[in-house]
Amino acid sequence: MTTQAPRATRESTAYAILDTAREQVLEHGEGLDEGQLLEILELPDDAIPAALQLAHEVRLKHCGEDVEVEGIISIKTGGCPEDCHFCSQSGLFDSPVRGVWLDIPELVKAAKETAATGATEFCIVAAVRGPDIKLMNQIKFAIDRINEEVDINIACSLGMLTQRQVDQLAEWGVHRYNHNLETARSYFPEVVTTHSYEERLETCAMVKAAGMELCCGALIGMGESLAQRAELAAQLATLEPHEVPLNFLNPRPGTPLENQGIMDGKDALRAIAAFRLAMPRTVLRYAGGRELTLGDLGTRDGLLGGINAVIVGNYLTTLGRPANADLNLLVELNMPIKEFQKSL
Repeated sequence: MTTQAPRATRESTAYAILDTAREQVLEHGEGLDEGQLLEILELPDDAIPAALQLAHEVRLKHCGEDVEVEGIISIKTGGCPEDCHFCSQSGLFDSPVRGVWLDIPELVKAAKETAATGATEFCIVAAVRGPDIKLMNQIKFAIDRINEEVDINIACSLGMLTQRQVDQLAEWGVHRYNHNLETARSYFPEVVTTHSYEERLETCAMVKAAGMELCCGALIGMGESLAQRAELAAQLATLEPHEVPLNFLNPRPGTPLENQGIMDGKDALRAIAAFRLAMPRTVLRYAGGRELTLGDLGTRDGLLGGINAVIVGNYLTTLGRPANADLNLLVELNMPIKEFQKSL
């Protein structure tokens, strides 16, 4: 028969990792390692507020108080040949999303509307394995038209790239490129089989070498273990992306993960704290799924727990919070929106 440790002992053990993190991350700017991150993800519920407070202090010290606002839009939706099990844009699943192309005037209009919210970043996304010549030509035309009409940094997310395509995007002034790892290396084959984790890493490495900012994020709540969640945060920290969008699974009809269920909000808050304590200087962005996983109260908690960027408005195939709701919340929390600066 085993005996449970006294409550005071359990609590002191749980808080020990926060004491370590305060010195290691807050004072010295050194992110937690994989084992330490697992301890954060395993914190008891009553330690979550302390973890979020520490993560917020880390964010303020190492990133500043500004919050970066971004809008995203898809130039090509649906019909993707890849089998990412979470994605309703895959042409391999019986999903209600169908292939659609967006014309350039609509992209320019969306960029203007995004800039009007105070956003500094506008991301053009395409559901493809990687861009062909036709898509690259459209991206070049879109970038030129947007730059003629509105001052906003342009980001792209076009799948896996060749070296020539990376060089072209950099030459055209693309400020940031998004290519998510999505999940830990050890769990990746459970989520994607049509390409490898290493292929994603190759694109990420070329983007950084070309001088573009790398946006490389996570989608959590796909059935991975807490240990694999810690593994992913540590792997992202090693990659040193400029930005990490943190997505929470929103199970989509017709995909292999449609019955996975919504991630528990407390686990999501633990993850926010852990990712911030893994990467003290990285832009950590609220992305898809937060509306369902966290709701309004949890969204507020995350902004006071290490998040320093948000995607406003709708996502690629799912609805987000109204842009005004997020902007009003930032005002309420006295969080200034990062001012626009043309980087390239």
